[in-house]
Amino acid sequence: MTILIHGFRSSGQSRKAKLFREFFKKNNIPYIAPSLSYVPELAMATLEELIESYDEVNLIASSLGGYYALYLAEKYGLKTVLINPSIYPKETLKRHLSKAKTQYDGSFFEWKVSHLEMLEEFMPRKVLDSEYLMLLQKGDEVIDYREAMAKVSHATMIVEEGGTHQFDGIEQHFEQIIEFLYKG
Repeated sequence: MTILIHGFRSSGQSRKAKLFREFFKKNNIPYIAPSLSYVPELAMATLEELIESYDEVNLIASSLGGYYALYLAEKYGLKTVLINPSIYPKETLKRHLSKAKTQYDGSFFEWKVSHLEMLEEFMPRKVLDSEYLMLLQKGDEVIDYREAMAKVSHATMIVEEGGTHQFDGIEQHFEQIIEFLYKG
């Protein structure tokens, strides 16, 4: 089972999640993209329950989902694809304190200091044991791609000029992602 972990303010119905869903369905590969709670402890509890309910799991994760995926990959020994992952979300998400708006349906939620503090619980102490493919775009306007390169330096990396935090043209890398997750 491949689990896609979305980023902050996103959902399992994002454009990226839908593109992956179509590709995995076309290739008859089990895939889910759950819409996770904005509360870090609840999101992580959901992900751990999903991981523990399948025999074989790998992860694809973007932004804040990448932060969660680093923790989970090391805990469970999972092959993981990171797409413009957040390495220090406590710093980057400070600007969203108070009301934040979801990208999926425009609903609002309250992002609190307590949520930032919850993120510390999931800071991966080491990032060495699992296999990673990391896709980075230098034009990411939210996260400095060099932080991810330093934290997960042993990953197989695809680093592109330009782009955005959403990772423009992700579908061009689907075959490489499948190769890494299932054939590598």
